[in-house]
Amino acid sequence: MIRLADLPTGAPENVSEDSVRDETKSLVSRIGELQEMMLAEGRHSLLVVLQGMDTSGKDGTTQKVFGGCDPSGINARGFKKPTDEELAHDFLWRVHPHVPAKGHIQVFNRSHYEDVLITRVHGWIDDDTAAFRFSAINAFENLIDSNDTLILKFFLNISYARQEEKLNRRKTDLVKMFKHNDGDWEERQHWDGYMRAYEDMLNRSEIPWHPVPADQSWYRDYVVAKTIVEAMEQLDLKFPLLEQN
Repeated sequence: MIRLADLPTGAPENVSEDSVRDETKSLVSRIGELQEMMLAEGRHSLLVVLQGMDTSGKDGTTQKVFGGCDPSGINARGFKKPTDEELAHDFLWRVHPHVPAKGHIQVFNRSHYEDVLITRVHGWIDDDTAAFRFSAINAFENLIDSNDTLILKFFLNISYARQEEKLNRRKTDLVKMFKHNDGDWEERQHWDGYMRAYEDMLNRSEIPWHPVPADQSWYRDYVVAKTIVEAMEQLDLKFPLLEQN
């Protein structure tokens, strides 16, 4: 049983920021190398799911961790409020077309889990509907997994205090102002509800989550990059050899 209260939101005290940043650069480069082999071989694909509260760093993680990848073999997709067309279908209808093809990497910035997070926090679905959706999500992910798609899911765990700092920064920092949204402050009022929903998410998923301390971006990016490298190296990726006649 995972308890969010037991999970750290910050980097360990004995970790050197400079050394972590240097190692992250090497890991980002290695992800680029592994992606090149994955794209050439066309045998596996990678789906990376990023979930977390507003300001937890989903955009920043995507930009930093995959900065060394070939753009032709990677895509990122954000999942926000469903459109009218999407609402006219089952909740996974809008997700399945964005599952990565063989050889490719797909990043979900938010994901199909929004339909068991915000919907529960605001009471738009009941517990029975949530239970059904979790079953559907597990079946969906197992289907993808069976098709040689590596699924890595990261919960970016930011603290309540750190989120406030970052939301306030969006009001004053010219580089961050475009991200300011009054709705983020309104959602912050439901913090406890979100924490219960995220904790339930972590415990109901069959393909496990990787909780990531997200208060410091440099450590968050390192943990995500390291996890991806270790998982991709287990795939034993190789460049295909020229067939001899």
